[in-house]
Amino acid sequence: MSVGVKLTEFSKSAGCAAKIGPGILAEVVGRLPAAKDDRLMVGVETADDAAVYRVSDEVALIQTVDFFPPMVDDPFTFGQIAAANALSDVYAMGGEPRLALNVVAFPNCLGAEVLGEILAGGASKVKEAGAVLAGGHSINDEEPKYGLCVSGFVKPDRIWKNGGARTGDVLLLTKPLGVGLINTAVKAGMASEEAERKAVESMSCLNKLAMEVLREVEVHSCTDVTGFGLTGHALETARASGKSLVIQTDKLEVLPDALFYASMGLVPEGTYRNKAFNKKDVRLEEQVDEAMEDLVFDPQTSGGLLVSLKREDAENVLVRLAEAGYPLKAGIVGAVTDLQDKYLIVR
Repeated sequence: MSVGVKLTEFSKSAGCAAKIGPGILAEVVGRLPAAKDDRLMVGVETADDAAVYRVSDEVALIQTVDFFPPMVDDPFTFGQIAAANALSDVYAMGGEPRLALNVVAFPNCLGAEVLGEILAGGASKVKEAGAVLAGGHSINDEEPKYGLCVSGFVKPDRIWKNGGARTGDVLLLTKPLGVGLINTAVKAGMASEEAERKAVESMSCLNKLAMEVLREVEVHSCTDVTGFGLTGHALETARASGKSLVIQTDKLEVLPDALFYASMGLVPEGTYRNKAFNKKDVRLEEQVDEAMEDLVFDPQTSGGLLVSLKREDAENVLVRLAEAGYPLKAGIVGAVTDLQDKYLIVR
């Protein structure tokens, strides 16, 4: 349903590209006192996707919050993407979302109809996830922002973390890359209809089916690829695992025209922030051209799951996803090795 507004005209940055740079976050979070509770199973130490708190021997609570400004003009679609992005953190920990609360910043000038459409879009994804939406919090703001606080559950012995990758594992990525580049092209009025449509399809797709299929095999590590880009989230896995990750760029699934937009210089600001913080820990081999470099540092909104697991398990997952009608392109994009001179090698 169109309500006659262009939400992106109100946003300075698009989606997860609006994140505070990883350098500033690392500096600030590093000053905070360490949490002390024997029931806290996952905290901030390894920059994982969500916090996990042991409730009992059978139940652990997953807690996360995520919100951002619009990357699309349609309010309902924006709500869907923001909700899918927030729910993804629970899936990345191997859990099932159960309860969600709206987080809203909204300018009064846009009116109740636009806000209603954003919330309806979010509610549709919460329902698809099988969770319950139970209120939230809102403030007046010049720039619209929307997301969710999400609670989910997982068995304590079935938690997926971003650490745990093993030498010999392959890396599976469940969504194509390039939404940050495409969103920048959309904001500049230069994106093709196909590129915009495919980006929206990817961003609004829940990681629910991918998580359910992955739970049928042994997952060694898992994270979702969002605002810090493929390189940033791969580095978090490498550091937490004490391994090196090798990304094969010729194996990456890429959204239509994304590399073309990179070659035109339609690169989000978040890409440069990601490079400034992480490039020192990445070995970019000679065959990686500038457009591909921009792609692997590109901030993703509601991106896929990056998983390390045995090759045979990864291949079985790809077969199962295809059989289940998974609408996006997933693939094996790299491997895990013993620690080399750099945590991440891109070739």
